[in-house]
Amino acid sequence: MALNIADLFEHAVDVVPDRGIIQVEDRIVSYADLEAAANQLAHYLADRGIGPGDHVGIYGKNSIEHVVALLATFKIRAVAINVNYRYVEAELNYLFDNSDLVALIHERPYAPLVAATAPQHVRLHTVVAMPDPTEPHNEADVSAYGGVLWADALAGQRPERDFAERSGDDIHILYTGGTTGQPKGVMWRHEDFWRVLGGGIDVMSGTRLEEYDQSKVAASGEPMVTFPLSPLMHGGAQAALLMHLFAGHRTVLAPKFDADQIWRTIEANKVQLIFLTGDAMARPLIEAYLAGNYDASSLIAVASSSAIFSRPVKQRWMEAFPDTFFTDSVGSSETGFQGTGLQDSDNILGEGPVVALGLESVVLDEDNRILDPFADVGKVGRLARGGSVPIGYYKDEAKSASTFLMIDGARYSVPGDFARLEGDNKVTLLGRGSNCINTGGEKVYPEEVEMALKSHPDVYDALVVGVADESYGQQVSAVIETRDGARPELDDLRNYLRQHLSGYKLPRSVTYVEEIPRSATGKANYPRAKELAMTNLDRTGSRGSES
Repeated sequence: MALNIADLFEHAVDVVPDRGIIQVEDRIVSYADLEAAANQLAHYLADRGIGPGDHVGIYGKNSIEHVVALLATFKIRAVAINVNYRYVEAELNYLFDNSDLVALIHERPYAPLVAATAPQHVRLHTVVAMPDPTEPHNEADVSAYGGVLWADALAGQRPERDFAERSGDDIHILYTGGTTGQPKGVMWRHEDFWRVLGGGIDVMSGTRLEEYDQSKVAASGEPMVTFPLSPLMHGGAQAALLMHLFAGHRTVLAPKFDADQIWRTIEANKVQLIFLTGDAMARPLIEAYLAGNYDASSLIAVASSSAIFSRPVKQRWMEAFPDTFFTDSVGSSETGFQGTGLQDSDNILGEGPVVALGLESVVLDEDNRILDPFADVGKVGRLARGGSVPIGYYKDEAKSASTFLMIDGARYSVPGDFARLEGDNKVTLLGRGSNCINTGGEKVYPEEVEMALKSHPDVYDALVVGVADESYGQQVSAVIETRDGARPELDDLRNYLRQHLSGYKLPRSVTYVEEIPRSATGKANYPRAKELAMTNLDRTGSRGSES
């Protein structure tokens, strides 16, 4: 039994080959068409000497070609490397070197950056330029680095499936966003990735699926229409895509985030389920919906993960969609899915999202002892997951040793997210421990303060960081993007927040910015926010400062 990503995809192809399965804008492809194109690209890569264990970078926005490139790489047992399409030259050079790329599949408009970087990496011998759905007529020159156009790479290649046997031990790597340092490649066995990110464990019952269970759903069930909004360079979007490919559900993809276009797409395609990344997507979406005239009555569920989906934004969604289910999920590139919570008007009033812990997820105390979810209610600790966990970080033994721990004879992934036990096997998510602020001996979790700040009528978005303070060790500092140029005074903000937070959690300084620093997936860039806050304090020399 090969619990391999490529095999699981092929099982679904075999039962419903003619089903339209991937849609980008007005273009829909069937399983059979997706399979044929992936086989052609896989044969091209194999002809170039690329095979098991070789690393293939995929550098592009959401497109059908991006999906084909992923599948083709899996089919020949190579390793797909996700490349952030917002990277500049230095960042690309780091990633290409660190990941040991031998091949790169990129969208054609990125040719100038590829020309500046690819020739510096001697292992990188094969480059294919795929079309960009947002610039279909781009004719950037790829000859400077020996690039081959997508159509030329596929031309004459066999569309048949005739590949060697695969293994559940084949490796898939997800590079993290690098907001707390250089990007790191998280190494997953295919079977483990499938278990915790591809639907191989039923999230509601905890049942471990068998190899053909999802393809049986594809053959017998009525397919849903799903819409992951994040870029496929993000592990969460990849996971959503793959689990729905395995189970026969149509996946709609958007090449770029445009709130109004997303609502038009939901309306036109009767989308039932959307995946989004916290407020960075949820806020502009609900504002566009309320300002427009869209029929989104098909929307059954809204799932958020990887970033804070704050109370005030969630309330607006719930008021606009009273019959829709809302869930918050916890997980990371290092753990996969760890738990989920159905959110309603009653349980969104606390400090953070409340979720039920998933199978093999636990909370650890500061001595790495597993807390009892019933006897230790109220205690705060680090979330961890056992069972199907990554092998480690690619070429980083020290970081692997600090994140993947042996506890009571079992291996756990412990990336540093903190939570408080609430009873009934539920936890309140408090945020990443590396961002925790220690002010006068008290711990402040930034996301709790951010949630309160974003309920203020003048605050559009906010991040909270700790900056050095002679009296308290660290002080709480807010970086804020406001609505319509408003600039509330620090004292006014503090007085408002006293309704929601203890005094030691209140910001002692505020920096106003035109746009909150976030990644393309909506994740907070705390290091950059801290730079902005510190620069502002250095410039003004005042705790209650404004930029």
